[in-house]
Amino acid sequence: MASNNQQGTGTGTSAAARDRVHIEEPRQYKVIFHNDDFTTMEFVTDVLRVVFNKHADEAVTLMMKVHREGQAVVGVYSYDMAMTKASQATTMARNEGYPLKITCEPV
Repeated sequence: MASNNQQGTGTGTSAAARDRVHIEEPRQYKVIFHNDDFTTMEFVTDVLRVVFNKHADEAVTLMMKVHREGQAVVGVYSYDMAMTKASQATTMARNEGYPLKITCEPV
């Protein structure tokens, strides 16, 4: 026979214990393009437009930042989205014969 000592939902947990549950946002990852001497500026701009959905002006600005500073963060996403976009961009580059380096790092 079941005990009658449980209250509330019948799970045996008190309302105070349920209120202490803390849910965190998923960790975000930045996608970084690195400069090299072979990948063309036009190709980098195209990748930023096609894979990262950047407008033409923003894609050119990011491409120039990569060119001048050696690298640039091109987006911040959840882990799965960052890795998928980096993989798509890398595949695009390899298919065209470019060594474009793309990394993902936690924010």
